[in-house]
Amino acid sequence: MKPQKLRLGLVGKDVSKSDSERIHKFILREFGVECAYEKISVDVAAFDDVIRRLLGDFDGFNVTIPYKRDVMSYLDDISGDAFGFGAVNTVVSATRTGYNTDGVGFLLMLQAAGVEVSGKRVLVLGGGGAGRSSAAALKKAGAEVYVYQRRQDKLRELCSELGVRAAENPESGGYDLLVNCTGVGMHDSVGVSPVTVGAFAGATVAVDLIYKPAESEFLRLAKTAGLKTVNGAAMLFYQAYYADCLYLGIPADEAQARALYARYLQEDREQPKGERS
Repeated sequence: MKPQKLRLGLVGKDVSKSDSERIHKFILREFGVECAYEKISVDVAAFDDVIRRLLGDFDGFNVTIPYKRDVMSYLDDISGDAFGFGAVNTVVSATRTGYNTDGVGFLLMLQAAGVEVSGKRVLVLGGGGAGRSSAAALKKAGAEVYVYQRRQDKLRELCSELGVRAAENPESGGYDLLVNCTGVGMHDSVGVSPVTVGAFAGATVAVDLIYKPAESEFLRLAKTAGLKTVNGAAMLFYQAYYADCLYLGIPADEAQARALYARYLQEDREQPKGERS
């Protein structure tokens, strides 16, 4: 039996501009479930207290930059992709279990956008939780995956754990697809790209997990270079859908996810701008 109401939340360094609350409320309303959703921006010093409160008082919660690995030490079980990816974005409090819906949401976004990754040479920029999830999902889908991040010790560790390759110079070009998982281009770094236009040499597609702004500087440069561009808006919705299925204990369905996203976009277009949360 579905619960009548869920208390959920999102925790990250700065989630003030996140659309997660609106998305989760929409999806759960479609399932006939009310949702109270709290966005919690927290610094490292307060993270411990916040996580303990969420585990005690909330039905579940989502985790974003930069805490997708930090949260794992608070949980009793790491399930499915979260174990293989080494990152958690969804927690069910009753069982203190961590999941990762980023990977499946990311691949569904690419599929819906008509982006084929099997056999492609892909550069993932960033080795945090989002980068790990994207790299692991791409490898699982048959891509030849390269990851770049500045800290070489962390990069070597990531590549060893996920079985992907290290990219020495992200500006060298020669990739079919580039994915920005760094967070560079949002909040205080709006208008900044993690790479220059030279990095897109030979590529056909650029994906940025950032969805605000809708066209990051990374995607603007890619478009200038003639690439197909995809921002992270659809991924945000799809990973939220899979997370809500976990909260409700119901099976997820790809066709249902895509139909719900189409309805969400239609509702968003019809809603006056001033009324959007």
